[in-house]
Amino acid sequence: MRSEVAIVGYGRTPYSRVKPGEPVLTVDEYIAWAADLALQKAGMSKNDFNGQGLGVSHAEAAHTVNWSAATAENLGISPQILLRADQGGASAAAMLTRAAALIKAGVVDRVLVVGADTPLSIPSVAPGLPLSPERTRGVYWDFQGPFGVMGASAQFALVLTRYMHQYKLTPQQLGKIAVTTRFHATLNPGAIFRKPITLDEYLGSRVLTEPIRLLDCVPIVNGGLAYIVTSAETARSLTDRPVYLRGYGESNNYYHGSRTFPDITTTGFATAAPQAMTMAGVSHKDIDFFEPYDDFPFIAMMTIEDYGFCKKGEGGHFVDEHDLRFDGDFPLSTDGGQLSGGQPGGAIGGFMPLVEAVTQLRGEAGDRQVPGATIGAACGFGGIPYGRPGRSCVSLILGTEP
Repeated sequence: MRSEVAIVGYGRTPYSRVKPGEPVLTVDEYIAWAADLALQKAGMSKNDFNGQGLGVSHAEAAHTVNWSAATAENLGISPQILLRADQGGASAAAMLTRAAALIKAGVVDRVLVVGADTPLSIPSVAPGLPLSPERTRGVYWDFQGPFGVMGASAQFALVLTRYMHQYKLTPQQLGKIAVTTRFHATLNPGAIFRKPITLDEYLGSRVLTEPIRLLDCVPIVNGGLAYIVTSAETARSLTDRPVYLRGYGESNNYYHGSRTFPDITTTGFATAAPQAMTMAGVSHKDIDFFEPYDDFPFIAMMTIEDYGFCKKGEGGHFVDEHDLRFDGDFPLSTDGGQLSGGQPGGAIGGFMPLVEAVTQLRGEAGDRQVPGATIGAACGFGGIPYGRPGRSCVSLILGTEP
């Protein structure tokens, strides 16, 4: 499967915090906008996807039960194959691997993948807290909701507390990630937060759910993203800068250790990352930049560990010892990530590591361009189950050469 498909276009709309004077767009409008940007980048039209593939990521905003088919209708295309992903922040990465399999099998030659959400414009018990059925029934409500665990910051605070009990980790180490991603956001015109922060400001930000601070938390936004993947042959006819999918790995409902008492400090990347790197034929030293799913700094740090860049429990030390800036020895979240760039809903933020990796490998990152980048790693991470740190983990290795 290595390098048999390539990404030829991508799009990311401006994000909105729905402040006075900003246009209030629907999910459908954001999808159309992102798709148009991706088509322009690829030099294609929507008609090129009649009889081909369309992938649609789940959105929290209300939609029909046949959401992907309705999206095709709204876009005005007639695809042969519809893909639908509901793996939270792993959705964009997961659809890339499904699209690759369909292309390899000869079912289609190209797939347009889209996602958008407007969590700040839908009815909710609190701004930015979507009305997810998951939060009204089942395991969540049985074991977390009654005790006041009402959102991601509270859920991940439990994981971080356990990690800090087992391993050495300082707030300063997490703060370095937050400060660096904000620095990268200052270089990205599309980021929602572009004012630099200092380590002292990070440490002084108020604690929301101990030990998670305000500047640990991802800002929720409205917006949309898209990308286009084709066969490698078609990609080379469309652009002189195709970005090849060299390897991927995936893990869902991963348990580290026993199912009755799993170690919640290890994610499914512990298995997904080695799969991807083996398929790609690369080692850690070959990776020029790392784009984790980074809604919280410690999630990025745990992902660094589970990718094998360092041993479990040594992530804090790794952060101390490396320069995480785009021109450093371990470029991390080079567009500001979700942490400073913004998260358009619980699923669509997962497009961002993939889109930024493609941007870097095409040499289109401007002031934040990683020098000489030819191989990058991007992550999809989705869901916060009870008793584990993540439901779905997808690892991608992308490169400029097959």
